[in-house]
Amino acid sequence: MPLTASSSSAVVLDGRSLTGEQVVRVARWRAPVAVAESGRQAAERSWHAARSLVTRRPVYGRTTGVGANRLETVDSEDAAEHGVRLLRSHAGGLGDLLSEEEVRAMLVVRLNQLLAGGSGVRPEVVDALAGALNSGCYPAVHEFGAIGTGDLTALSETGLTLLGELDWLGAAPGPEALTLDSGDALAFISSNALTIGIAELAWSLSQHLLQVTHLVAALSFIAVDGSQEAYAETVHNGRPHPGQIRAAERMRTLLGPALRPPARIQDPFGFRCFPQIHGPALDAADRLHDVLAVEANAAAENPLISSADDAAYHHGGFHCAYLTHALDGIRLSLLDTAHLSTARLAALIEPKFTGLRPFLAAGPSGSSGVMILEYSANSALADVRTLAAPAGLGNAVVSRGLEEHSSFAFQSARQSLRSLTAFRLVLACELVTAVRALRQRGLEPRADTPLRAAYALAADKLDPDMTDRSLSLDVELGAILLDEFARL
Repeated sequence: MPLTASSSSAVVLDGRSLTGEQVVRVARWRAPVAVAESGRQAAERSWHAARSLVTRRPVYGRTTGVGANRLETVDSEDAAEHGVRLLRSHAGGLGDLLSEEEVRAMLVVRLNQLLAGGSGVRPEVVDALAGALNSGCYPAVHEFGAIGTGDLTALSETGLTLLGELDWLGAAPGPEALTLDSGDALAFISSNALTIGIAELAWSLSQHLLQVTHLVAALSFIAVDGSQEAYAETVHNGRPHPGQIRAAERMRTLLGPALRPPARIQDPFGFRCFPQIHGPALDAADRLHDVLAVEANAAAENPLISSADDAAYHHGGFHCAYLTHALDGIRLSLLDTAHLSTARLAALIEPKFTGLRPFLAAGPSGSSGVMILEYSANSALADVRTLAAPAGLGNAVVSRGLEEHSSFAFQSARQSLRSLTAFRLVLACELVTAVRALRQRGLEPRADTPLRAAYALAADKLDPDMTDRSLSLDVELGAILLDEFARL
């Protein structure tokens, strides 16, 4: 049985206030969910309104076919099986199965949306979804099928699993099989819950990596005796873009008063223009957060069943243009931030910036040091660059021309997760290189700054051996350290 809203450790869902942090808690860390009574009542009111409406007027997907079949009326003798046929026909997902984390993110978003009270789905679906999340089972969902106008295949596969026609995955048994009303099928699948759930996971990872980027950039800055004039409050108050101001302020906090005089009147762009280039990524993450806050709590089903005025509204609220553009924006700005990381890495291995040997080599003449990390970082950067292309540049016209525009938001969400995974490795390469440069120069961040704890952790974990050897494990450990930096 689903937990009640009084369960203190549970994420309480009410259809109005689900956050990205809560989606991650449920999807990744398996936090239990509880259904708020206000949300349950909203879902029940919507269900009663839907059952009444179909006796008085045509309602898309309930008394009619869907898509280009919207003009075809469902015969009364076939109404009982209409919904099941709809799920079966739309459960045409292709490709590999999605991860448990991605599917759980979908389930918690869809459950919360039902509690917003616009679907008209019977209340038993609410309990079944909550029960599945709390037991740890999840449906098998294929990766291909959505084009940004509803995650139809993924949610149809989920619907058939709720009916008992498909098996649950996971260690625990699934909830008891449901019986759906004829109109429940379209109402359940009329959602972008999978896209939104994956986008929430991408937003969470972006928040983390964009914040720890400041720490890595600050370590590199110290290693090249950078000039702090570039981060001065006066400079950024004169051009007050929000993300730029935040990036500069964070660098001032991390660095504290200068350890040494700057080595140059002006540094390369990787250091001097860091706030101006990283700031847009911070702003893009904020924009994505704001869009997701609306999407995860939206009553956007088509038709929208309104119990307030006992009406059904046919509309285009399933279209995900807002989310696509927010996701595309964060990937494009992330590319610039990643470019800066490789630029700083290039400075760290250049003797004119550090006074050290080329590639921070140690040992016999001709040693390669961290030479290969520049190649590896740029290899990962190539993925960030490729994935920065807007997913919505193309278009698909489907359903006999009736649905003539697609946002490809699902593709944009998955591109974002892949891009962030590659960016994490770019940043780890810079971190390993910066720590090596600081060790060779005998420099450490000021003891009274937050940066000192990050450096101490990295210096303790990263192998101090500077002879030529494979650095793959160092970079993998650097990526793990980026996760630990978030807890400092």
